[in-house]
Amino acid sequence: MSLVDEILKRRTFAIISHPDAGKTTLTEKLLLYGGAIHLAGSIKSRKAQRHAVSDWMEIEKQRGISVTSSVLQFDYKNFRINILDTPGHQDFSEDTYRTLMAVDSAVMVLDAAKGVEAQTKKLFKVCRERRIPIFTFINKLDRYGKIPLDLLDEVEKVLGIRAYPMNFPIGTDGKYLGVYDRQKNLIELFAEDTSHGQTERISEIFAPDDEKVIARIGQANFDALQDDLMLLDEAGEKFDVDKINAGDLTPTFFGSAMTNFGVKNFLEEYLRLAPPPAPRLSDDGIIEPNDEKFSAFVFKIQANMNPAHRDRLAFIRICSGEFKRNMEVWHAATNKIVKLAQPQQFLAQERQIIEEAFPGDIVGLFDTGIFGIGDTLTDAAHKFKFEDFPIFPPEKFARIQAKDTMKRKQFSKGIEQLTQEGAIQLFYPVGAGTDSYIVGTVGTLQFEVLQYRLKSEYKVDVLLTMLPFEVARWLKYDDDSKVTPATLRGADRGMFVLDRKENPVLILENEWSLGWISENNPKLIMNAVPFEV
Repeated sequence: MSLVDEILKRRTFAIISHPDAGKTTLTEKLLLYGGAIHLAGSIKSRKAQRHAVSDWMEIEKQRGISVTSSVLQFDYKNFRINILDTPGHQDFSEDTYRTLMAVDSAVMVLDAAKGVEAQTKKLFKVCRERRIPIFTFINKLDRYGKIPLDLLDEVEKVLGIRAYPMNFPIGTDGKYLGVYDRQKNLIELFAEDTSHGQTERISEIFAPDDEKVIARIGQANFDALQDDLMLLDEAGEKFDVDKINAGDLTPTFFGSAMTNFGVKNFLEEYLRLAPPPAPRLSDDGIIEPNDEKFSAFVFKIQANMNPAHRDRLAFIRICSGEFKRNMEVWHAATNKIVKLAQPQQFLAQERQIIEEAFPGDIVGLFDTGIFGIGDTLTDAAHKFKFEDFPIFPPEKFARIQAKDTMKRKQFSKGIEQLTQEGAIQLFYPVGAGTDSYIVGTVGTLQFEVLQYRLKSEYKVDVLLTMLPFEVARWLKYDDDSKVTPATLRGADRGMFVLDRKENPVLILENEWSLGWISENNPKLIMNAVPFEV
């Protein structure tokens, strides 16, 4: 198969949503229909002793939430699918933002009862800014929710994107019997869910004028469907592939991931409409996927996917050319040639060594500590760098230290490795020893995850003390002289620390303190993220 053929069969997407909209459940059901698993586990049912495949971290299984993005790959009807399941909680939005840099489209999951929620708006905005095609799955039709037409109107008014319903539910609130496929002009009626969503849902397909339809759904439901479809045809959006690819029109599907209602149809229509791997912007221009020269970038680092081996993996998105096991490439961050040994692909934490991969694929590389998030890898004959990843300034801060000083070595190793994943930023108090560190995060739940992982993965109990700071600024003088606590007027109004590269950072309580520092240090330049080197 040619490189172009391999590219055309790839679909790489992220699933985004507000917490508890059913994102991880939908991911699980796509794996079920794709044949990657044979029995779906619900993250809601703890009695069954099964957990969602994509929630592989122990804390995720205990709390029933996703706290790190996971990579899932499977084949379905001649397509190679790469799903990046992302955290929904706002405290883990950094991980989600970086994941969105590695995809070609996104699936937005909405709760039929709650509609568009706060975190959905934030994640949608990132997709819109990057012009990522967005497909919408309105979930939980097995429960009471808002009227379907009202949900479509809410998507358009709140998010500012036009919605085209690919299917439309048949039935009444919480008791939907099937869907009408607007593209195929067919009605799909579902059998009763007897497996609690663990196996594929049985359905039957009918022509709209088949007399069996009215017998199955009743005259009232049939008449209501006809009225809704007439309204959509007359006043709704027109189907337009160009608008979908530009991120201006979202194909919208109704269903229930929990009961497998409409999931198979969604999967097949998504694969038909979603774009294959897209070109990427670099400092050497646009890099096309069908460029024969290899290129990729690191978008995620994960420590201890296998705690028994203390491994660290760098996840790369292949952008062009063909990846081969043990190939040697140029690493932009170190300006060195590195060998890409033991490449792996994943079904959550289950992995296998691969020999080759193609644009759109996600590959995990064993990392001894040389890779960083955003690093570019290219063919040695064509060196360039992809566009920089966004950096988010920390807003919450805490001092962290080991309870047992005899475990200082494990503590230092653990805190260093976990912060390299990018969700937590590490700072060193000036003049202090190595007994404690300052960590900064976007949200407070990150601290709980950090404590949990240090204990479970490194066997270190820690003391964590929240600090009254909400603002961090990287510092330098306009004459490039060294910034120290002694040269900085008002350094005692906050905490003077160094980041991992020993750059000076001042942590302050609020914007007022920031203004005072700025006014009283006229030569000082402050930045919310590290200065470019």
